[in-house]
Amino acid sequence: MRYALRLTHAQHQTLQTHLFPGDRKEAVALLLCGRRSGTSRHVLVVREIHLVPHEQCRRRAADCVTWPTDAVDPILPDALEHGYAILKIHSHVIDKRSFSSTDDESDQIFFGSVSSLLDDGFPHASLVMMSSGEIFGRAIVDGKIAEPISSVMVVGDDLVIWGDPTGSGNEEFTLRSEQAFGKGTIRKLRGLSVAVVGCSGTGSFVTEHLARLGVGKLILVDPDRVEEKNLNRILNSGKEDANLACFKVHTLGQAIVRMGLDQQVVPMPVNLASADAIRAVAECDVAFGCMDGTEGRHILNRLATFYSLPYFDVGVRLDADGKGGISGISGAAHYLQPGGSSLLSRGVYSMDQVEAEGMRRTNPELYRQQRGEGYLRGIAEDRPAVITINGVFASLAVQEFLARIHPYRNQPNNRYSYVGVNLAEMQIHAEGEGAPCPLLAPHVGRGDTSPVLSLAGLS
Repeated sequence: MRYALRLTHAQHQTLQTHLFPGDRKEAVALLLCGRRSGTSRHVLVVREIHLVPHEQCRRRAADCVTWPTDAVDPILPDALEHGYAILKIHSHVIDKRSFSSTDDESDQIFFGSVSSLLDDGFPHASLVMMSSGEIFGRAIVDGKIAEPISSVMVVGDDLVIWGDPTGSGNEEFTLRSEQAFGKGTIRKLRGLSVAVVGCSGTGSFVTEHLARLGVGKLILVDPDRVEEKNLNRILNSGKEDANLACFKVHTLGQAIVRMGLDQQVVPMPVNLASADAIRAVAECDVAFGCMDGTEGRHILNRLATFYSLPYFDVGVRLDADGKGGISGISGAAHYLQPGGSSLLSRGVYSMDQVEAEGMRRTNPELYRQQRGEGYLRGIAEDRPAVITINGVFASLAVQEFLARIHPYRNQPNNRYSYVGVNLAEMQIHAEGEGAPCPLLAPHVGRGDTSPVLSLAGLS
């Protein structure tokens, strides 16, 4: 089992302020975490922070902290009710990237009691923050020290990743990318798992970019099959794929395998609105949404909130003029971070559109009836699609991703939560992060729930 931890930038700042108050003495805090309990990877997602007041600690020194363990009592009911993990984090004022024998003893005593009280069989964790803000830790299973946490990610305007995401790879293959973005960034990419939801026009480009950049694992989600009308824009597809009605994810997955770059690819020919797809995406480190519709984008934005995933959305709009030409060409790359604004609060879609698309998926006959009677509006059935346009905006989204793990711009990333391009007018417009989405922000870090994402339709 491999373990990972994700938290938001705001949560990290809260912890760093408390754990390093400026007096060069250790401090401690407790975290309630949601979880994605996978078969090979267990992801812990910070839900709540409970600071242990400095004055309540019996001793605070440069090399130790003694704190009242009954500070855990108020959070035990929530942990028991929701299946949350309990994490202990303390500071190392003396920058030592390891646990001491005292830490070992105290963790076994504390988490032995926690595991006995909760009796859930789930892992919990002990963490250390160093003065640089770096966090490392280890899982605790049934009160016993288990494997180290292999990856810690702070999701904010930048993506900060600690751990050992070295992966493995062909040095010749990564050489040119290393020249552009540095060896450290490419090593991080080799250790990341990325989900691409929607594998048609823009999704095929995003997948191609990520594979050739060296991302270690790709999860591809799309229920559709290749048709002849798709061949003008899906990379690596051909007439044979259309004749055989191959799933798009299989066509792209086979292309990645043929690259021979030592990457893992998991094709999932299912709709995102399925529990299996949601669980698989939730285990990833990053998500890309390459969907035309609104229901899938809303589900992915909700998923990214529950599991504190960085989410990059790419959208393209080509408006036909009705005379065989195009009257407008535009598109955008959105970066969504947990607890921030959402595609909904940014006005990309409305809940009426989401509900209409859900009806089209689950009850197509009623959908056609209500659309014909004028009850449903704003659902695009078909639009022009051109490979050159898709390529522009897919590249823009992947470049936004690279800018977050390897900040290279002259301006800070908080100015670029949205980047829109109007190719007809040759205009580029960027906007910063907006106000938190009132619908999604309260769900940050909830992790696994029943039903999935607390949506009855996904049970």
